[in-house]
This record gives sequence, C-alpha cells and structure tokens, in this order.
Amino acid sequence: MTQFKTILVTGGAGYIGSHCVVDLLEAGYDVVAIDNFANAVEDEEGSPALQRAEEITGKPITFYKADLLDKPQINDIFDKHNVDCVIHFAALKAVGESMQQPLLYYQNNLLGMLNLLEIMRSHNCYQMVFSSSCTVYGEPEHLPITETHPTGSITNVYGRTKYFIEEMLKDLSAADDKWNIISLRYFNPVGAHPSGLIGEDPTKEFTNLMPFMAQVALGKKPVLTVFGSDYNTPDGTGIRDYIHVMDLARGHVAALSLLSSSHIKLRVYNLGTGRGVSVKELVSVFERVTKTKIPLKYEARRLGDITAMWADATLAKNELGWTTRHSVEEMCTDFWRWQTMNPNGYPKKIKKSVIVINGKS
Repeated sequence: MTQFKTILVTGGAGYIGSHCVVDLLEAGYDVVAIDNFANAVEDEEGSPALQRAEEITGKPITFYKADLLDKPQINDIFDKHNVDCVIHFAALKAVGESMQQPLLYYQNNLLGMLNLLEIMRSHNCYQMVFSSSCTVYGEPEHLPITETHPTGSITNVYGRTKYFIEEMLKDLSAADDKWNIISLRYFNPVGAHPSGLIGEDPTKEFTNLMPFMAQVALGKKPVLTVFGSDYNTPDGTGIRDYIHVMDLARGHVAALSLLSSSHIKLRVYNLGTGRGVSVKELVSVFERVTKTKIPLKYEARRLGDITAMWADATLAKNELGWTTRHSVEEMCTDFWRWQTMNPNGYPKKIKKSVIVINGKS
C-alpha cells in the first residue's frame, strides 16, 4: 500500500480535530478540514483554531464550512480533492445534552456517518480513522478496560451513537473487503497545545471538567460543580482516564501509518494512559500547578455517568507503537497556559445588530 498524502478531517475546527490537524501537518500530510461549527468557534475568516494551526506549523490547511447532513456539499468536496483517508471527528458529544435531545444526536451522528461512508465509497476512498469513545463499554465489568471488554450496555445516548457506528463499521468491513478502518476509543481528552495558541473553547453549557475548572480559577465562575460525591471510589468522586490531547493527536498519526502499510479491515484501539484519576485528584493537581483555589459544590450524579473507567492501552502500544508521554501535571499546565493567554477563548464572530429608529434602520 502507498503512503497517504491528503487527509480529510471532519470536525477539524473542534478541540480534538484542530490539535490532530497540527500533528498531521507536522507529519507531512496535506489536510482538507471541514466543520459546521456545531461544536467549534467561528470568526469572520472561518475557524480561528485552524488559522492558529497554520501559524503553529507554517503550513496551509484547506477548509470548508460544511455539514455531513448536506450530502451534495460533501460530495463536491470529494470531487475537488483526491482524498486518501478520512479522520472522522465530527459528532455532537455532550453526554448530558444527548440524554435531553436523543433525536438530535441520532440524526447528526448516525446520518452524518452514513452520508460520509456512502460518499467515500462512491469516490473509491476506503480508508478511515474513526473517533470512537470509551463510553461504548458502559459501566465496566472489570478494570482496566481492554478492547475485548463487552460493549453495548451503554449508559447514555452519546455513547450509543458511537456504539451503533462501531457496529455499522463491523458490518461494512465484513460485507466489503475494500474497507480499511481503525476505530480509536478515546478516554478523557484534556490539556492544550503547548504553544497556548489552540485549546478547548466550549460552545455549549454542557461542558467538560477542565474548561469549567479553569473558568472558576480565572474568577469567571464562582464554584466548580461536581456531579456525584457518593460513588464507590476512594474519595467518592468519579474516576476517569485523562489523556493529553497532543498524545491523542499522535495516536491518529500512528493509526494512519498502520492503515497505509497494512490492510487490516477493521481494528479497534483504546487511547488512554492506563491510570485512573478522580475528579477531586484532578482538581487538586490543577490547584497546585496553577496556584489557584477551586471551590467545589457537590450535586447529585448526572444521568448516564459511570463510576470509574480507565484503559489498558497495551494493544495500541504493541500494534501502533503508541504510548502517552504527558503527565496529569502537564495536562493542567498546558490547559492553564491556553486559558490565561486566551481568557475568553477564541475571537468570536461578531453578530451585527441593526438599530431601528422611527421605522428606519
């Protein structure tokens, strides 16, 4: 098989997508990125995250504002570019929101993937890295979690969409030998690029722990709400496997390397550190690293959350040659650098307001 040249990145303007684009460019790939800005910040020129990715790497990115639910639009992009492989990040991803708006999640995540696969097939592009999630494992039967752990007993709608897509990919690769797919099950991505130029800038109230924590540290929010203090864990708070977003980005470059050199049909890998960290532990590391104080407020557990989850990433080490490099301290340090350099996140698109006086604007 030949080395890939052009990689299409869906959801490329988002948090994980933009960090992955930096690693792809630095690894010598040409990047075509698309995003509909459902989870990403838009400014007057398009994506501030991708503009900064160009600044970091000194390399150009071809970007389209596009939506996977608009099939003709995506088809046109494939017509214009000779895409060797797709990295598919684009998805709605908030657990809480998914429980409140299940149809939105099924429509966006499942139909978007269906459209993408059909367009890829019609353009003879059969190589994909899929952004999956450890949520497919549900409440773990044992820890740490290997890739052979049962999937499907999911506790939330977001996780179910990832599980259904994984099942779709299984059926597709069994039916048609041309497909060559790696599904990466992420654990909990945090941190930011060490330059401080790109990072996580949530567009919705349903946000991840670290951006919320940083807002409290900056004095923009009064307290950090911790959901659940009565879990069966040493300190009562939920335990997760936090992974630096740049380690995650390297995992995608490693996956591309395997796809370009081998026909593996479909393979699944966990991307995590192999270490569980409780919410309280993460808060205390963040406080120590940033020299700030984070007041906590405890509320009831959220629907769909689980007790504890961390990875066994031995398979990724053995087959992808990938291991994590960054500590929890570095995750906190890099995120704090991003947040203090960009206290309001990325520059936002200015909504033009029209003032009407006496019926005339």
